[in-house]
Amino acid sequence: MRYLILGGTRFVGRHVVRAALDEGHDVTLFTRGVTNPELFPEAEHLQGDRETGELASLRGREWDRVVDVSGYTPDAVEATARLLRDASDHYTFVSTISVYRRWNEAAEESEVLDPPPPGEREVTGDTYGPLKVACEEVVREVFGRRALVVRPGIVVGPHDHTDRFTYWVARVAAGGEVAAPGPPETPVQVVDGRDLAEWLVWMAMRRRPGVYNATGPDYRLTFGRLLARIDEVTGSRASLRWIPERRLPEEAASLFPLWTPASEADRFTMTVDSTRARWEGLLFRPLGETIRDTLAWHRSRGEHLRAGPDEAEERRLLALSGSD
Repeated sequence: MRYLILGGTRFVGRHVVRAALDEGHDVTLFTRGVTNPELFPEAEHLQGDRETGELASLRGREWDRVVDVSGYTPDAVEATARLLRDASDHYTFVSTISVYRRWNEAAEESEVLDPPPPGEREVTGDTYGPLKVACEEVVREVFGRRALVVRPGIVVGPHDHTDRFTYWVARVAAGGEVAAPGPPETPVQVVDGRDLAEWLVWMAMRRRPGVYNATGPDYRLTFGRLLARIDEVTGSRASLRWIPERRLPEEAASLFPLWTPASEADRFTMTVDSTRARWEGLLFRPLGETIRDTLAWHRSRGEHLRAGPDEAEERRLLALSGSD
């Protein structure tokens, strides 16, 4: 089967390409040729730029399936989708749970934000969700029942350039006193990028339509359970110092990746239901495997973490732990 991956050389995209190749599919990547252009020499590489309308390399071609992991603005998505409408039987669009007004209503997969004003193109923390809503609308309008929209939560594992999960794996593995935002019962959801990618390829192959949340795991994971599992897998014997939320500084949510305060607006971001996706075959590898592979990847890349408090910030936070 012929797969066209829009993107494909960064994190989720590269896992999608790997999954499709491992299944024996013929894969074409459409990228700008900027990020990791050396990847996947066995695949066909086309170059262009969706944001500037450089789509010439896609014209006059046909594929059985399209998987879009690089659509962020509706104009760019619409131009690509309309060009490919008669060139493919199915279009998968990777969206986000950030499209929801209230995450606790996400099980219905229907209550979404309003799209941004026409012409909005700048992707920021405030516009990311609304822009994805507009992108989803375009995909469904163009492809109809041939469209699959997937809304992942926080995706983790090897090649995660955000380091949100990697920070905790690396920090706990390093041992010593670790500042942890309380309480330990705070829920957290993560899905391994490889599990998501394999499921996307599987869903596309079967031409499944509709809208699905893709969050994990398939059990209730808490911050305490996550950090304890990292400690166990890495053998670090770290000392977790839980800081009561009432003692945390205002910027704690930006300092501690994956953690969300128990405010009315944020507390449901880590409890999004993915039952429908699991009914359709979304599977999750053991958390320990994700931890081990993430740590091995982090150590092999030789780069500083892009998320989490630095040593000075952590010392300041540790002083806040005390007794509640």
